[in-house]
Amino acid sequence: MTLPDIEQTCLELGDRLEAYLAHNNLEQPLLVGIRTGGVWVADRLQEKLQSADGVSSLDISFYRDDFTRHGLHPQVTGSELPDSIEDRHIVLIDDVIMSGRTIRAAMNELFDYGRPASITLVSLLDIGRRELPIQPDLCGARLELEDGQLVKLSGPQPLQLTLA
Repeated sequence: MTLPDIEQTCLELGDRLEAYLAHNNLEQPLLVGIRTGGVWVADRLQEKLQSADGVSSLDISFYRDDFTRHGLHPQVTGSELPDSIEDRHIVLIDDVIMSGRTIRAAMNELFDYGRPASITLVSLLDIGRRELPIQPDLCGARLELEDGQLVKLSGPQPLQLTLA
C-alpha cells in the first residue's frame, strides 16, 4: 500500500476546508485539534486559513469510553479552549478517524464548554471500521488497511505516516 504524501494532503485539505467554510458562510470558526495528531493537522490548516483565534486543543483522556479498561495515558496535558464556545462555529480536527469513539469523546468535552453553533468534522485520514455513526465532513484521504493494521502519524516536523 502506498501512503499519501501528508504535507500535500494537508495543503489540499486546507483548500477544501477554506471552500467549505465560504460555501457554508461559516465565518471566524474556532479550529480545535484533538491531541496530538489532530493539533498537528490543525496547525497546518491554520497556516492556510489564518484564523484569528489560532488553534485550540482538546485532550480527551478523561472523556474516553475505554478509560476504565486502559487507564489514563501517562501524558495527559489538559485542553486549551476559550472559556466559552457558546454559539461558535467549531472545526474539530483529528488525524485519523476510525471507530468514531474519539470524536464522540471530543464532542462530549466540547459541550462541557458550551453549546457551539455548529461542529464541522475534519480528518486527515479515514480508515473506516466505524463503531459509531460518525462521518467526517471533510477528509484528506481514505485508506483501506488489512485487519489488525494501523496507521500512525508522527510529527510535528515533519509529519510522517507509518503502518503498524
